[in-house]
Amino acid sequence: MNNLCADIGWKSINHEGEELCGDHVDIVNQGDNSQVIVLADGLGSGVKASILSTLTSKIISTMMAEGLKLEDCVSTIAATLPICSVRGVAYSTFTIIHIIENRTVEIIQYDNPKVIFLRNFNVYNYPTKELNIEGKKVLKSIINLQEDDCLIAMSDGCPHAGIGLAYNFGWKLEDIADFMLSLAQAGYNAKTLATMLVDQCDKEYGHHPGDDATACVIKVRKREPVNILFGPPRNFDDNNRMMSLFFSKEGKHIICGGTTSSIAARYLGKEVKVNLSFERGDVPPIAEIEGVDLVTEGVITISKVIEYAKDALGQNKLYEKWGFQRDGASLICRLLFEEATDINFYVGRAVNPAHQNPDLPITFNIKMNLVEELSECLKKMGKRIKVSYF
Repeated sequence: MNNLCADIGWKSINHEGEELCGDHVDIVNQGDNSQVIVLADGLGSGVKASILSTLTSKIISTMMAEGLKLEDCVSTIAATLPICSVRGVAYSTFTIIHIIENRTVEIIQYDNPKVIFLRNFNVYNYPTKELNIEGKKVLKSIINLQEDDCLIAMSDGCPHAGIGLAYNFGWKLEDIADFMLSLAQAGYNAKTLATMLVDQCDKEYGHHPGDDATACVIKVRKREPVNILFGPPRNFDDNNRMMSLFFSKEGKHIICGGTTSSIAARYLGKEVKVNLSFERGDVPPIAEIEGVDLVTEGVITISKVIEYAKDALGQNKLYEKWGFQRDGASLICRLLFEEATDINFYVGRAVNPAHQNPDLPITFNIKMNLVEELSECLKKMGKRIKVSYF
């Protein structure tokens, strides 16, 4: 049984003054355990570069996902996209990372900075074979994957960071590898690693990026299940069935909501200890039940988690908030975004009498919408989601 999975995350910053990014990342899933990831860097910056890189990544990822040979993909690209009449160079460079059944990776590189491969917390010098396709020099590697392997693909805006600034003649690939090595050991997820790398490039540019910079990180890791219980069941008689299913699942257990935690504590024969120290004003305090990994309030906390999830899928500006704080929402985020690969929701459909107060506009539907919204965000992060209603 292959219990590995790939955690994929990326981030871009635009060339100063440009509204569109000339780099583009495309990810296509082939079944549960195989993916094609393409990072394309369009010539120049702005609209033209954006169109070229988007076309390149879309064509390659679609063709590869349909099982066409690499040579066909590259020759299609060569035939489809123009060569720049001024500079006589290619329209777009690209890196293709093809993960096959989470066991093997095929890396194909054309004129982008070389993919950095971290293995056993060292920089791994992987073998590459040079191919000539339609007059283009393409590097190809096929490597068997191991747990904790980490691949970092980037556009040339990353190693060019800081060129021409007095203190720096570009950020060398070896230095980027060392920088990522220190972070990879801290256990951050792929999205956070990509964000930290691009944020550092932005700093090297003195926050005035002279090029689009994109990093895409792929981390190979063991599957980690996490289970969430949210709301009591509609029928009181289902309490025990819901609890026994929830607690029999392997992995960590999170309980959200006051009534729900009381039912769980009764089921376990333990007490709920409320922690009254407020970590912050906008998230209610957490509680403790022996045998449960995390106990939080329900609707307000989950709403905050969704706010962080939407940001994490976009600019990821708030990762320093949820990445280090000790409030309920931040703790849930770390478990779901960083640790979990498979998330099982156990959602009770009971209508909470406390929520029937007209001054409290928390209706039953809001609760269901929160679960749907959060599971959608988590799916976009590449998590496997299962929702059971009671």
